[in-house]
Amino acid sequence: MRLSVGTLRQVVKRDLPIEFVPQQLTSYGGLELLRRYLRRLELPRRLRVACAALGGDYSGSRLALLLMALLYVGARRLEHLQYLVGDPLIHRFSGLARVPTARTVGNWLRRFTQETLRPLIHLNQELVLETLARLDVPRLTLDVDGTVVRTGATVAWAFRGFNPHHRKDRSYYPLLAHVAQTGHILRVKNRPGNVHDSKQAAAFLRELIDGVWGRLGRGLPLEFRMDAAFFQRDVLRLLAARGCAYAIKVGYWSWLPLKPLAAERRHWHALAPGVTGFEHQLAIPQWDLRLRVMIYRKHVHHESPKNFQLDLFTPDDGHFEYSAVATTLALSLPALYAFIGGRGAQEKTIAELKGEFALDVVPTRHYGANCAWQQLSILAYNVARSFQLDTIAEPRRRSRKRTYAYVLRSMRTLRFLLIARAGRLTRIGGRNVLRLAHNPATEVLYSRVEHALAA
Repeated sequence: MRLSVGTLRQVVKRDLPIEFVPQQLTSYGGLELLRRYLRRLELPRRLRVACAALGGDYSGSRLALLLMALLYVGARRLEHLQYLVGDPLIHRFSGLARVPTARTVGNWLRRFTQETLRPLIHLNQELVLETLARLDVPRLTLDVDGTVVRTGATVAWAFRGFNPHHRKDRSYYPLLAHVAQTGHILRVKNRPGNVHDSKQAAAFLRELIDGVWGRLGRGLPLEFRMDAAFFQRDVLRLLAARGCAYAIKVGYWSWLPLKPLAAERRHWHALAPGVTGFEHQLAIPQWDLRLRVMIYRKHVHHESPKNFQLDLFTPDDGHFEYSAVATTLALSLPALYAFIGGRGAQEKTIAELKGEFALDVVPTRHYGANCAWQQLSILAYNVARSFQLDTIAEPRRRSRKRTYAYVLRSMRTLRFLLIARAGRLTRIGGRNVLRLAHNPATEVLYSRVEHALAA
């Protein structure tokens, strides 16, 4: 029935009564497309295997899927589960006839130990590598870095550490490996907040390299980008022994001649507006190493002395910021400067993980449970990335920064465009049908995804 203009005006002005009805209504119609994709990946079965050792009254795979659904719809805490009760697409996505309480899910998370967590870590990595295999990437660029997760004072294995903004707060300090070409997180390892960036870095990289080459073959070129905290002898020797290329920032060490080398330099090569640099062969007798190092100087304007760079060089006037990069890549001075600048994409990924996938949330006081939450957060994020790459993502022109090779939407955008679609689950002709509100743009997008999934 079409309403007249006058009637519409009256409806707009009038307060609408609010009623709660026992109907099969959903706020998240797009979860059905994600559910189909998860079945294509055989994720429910693989989660059953990964969570088999946990036991409990509920299926571990279904609880894991429930937490993934929780993150996909934009919720951030276990307490938010109660607001998903009754949504038919939530029940359908998780396979649960009844949504358990936050306490029940928290108790299940507490069953995780470092031993029972390994299958979930392996599954996460395998899913990413399968996507990379389908894309047939010619090389893999990995950004490795840590990030601070504030925890509160009573959380197990949380300590005051290197948080530059909240020095007195206890925290975790997980280590992440980011795939520059696709934005996936290939591996994450949680750590107490008081460890240095380089702590366990060599072991982390060794497992990472072995996992990639075990799935994609040793012929795949690997290149790493890392900040100065990873400029360590064992890291450099490992990468050299495995034949992996790298670009690692070099911090100020009192026994390295970087400061006088730059101070005495008279001729700097112009690379970009305001950026100059030069190349140097740096000998480190203590490590029995000789490295190719690029030293850069960027012209800046500081308004106050507090902004001066004090870690690498003592400034005379605050006009320059300096950086040094050790590399085995066959790149020129300007190309390497652009390449190392590509690490900024990892920071955006971490921000999305914390903002949209609750990586910065600590659901319990139990260390194993919190590690499991991190793995499920990363799993949900990686699946959403792979979903886009297999359905709606389009290739983009690559730059020297080696950032994303595809046009990818943030989870916030994907949630708005695809997931948060109101609908009704009804039964027509003996089969269930999901009916969504008519919208031409939504219909085009859904049709595109369905076609890709069918293919």
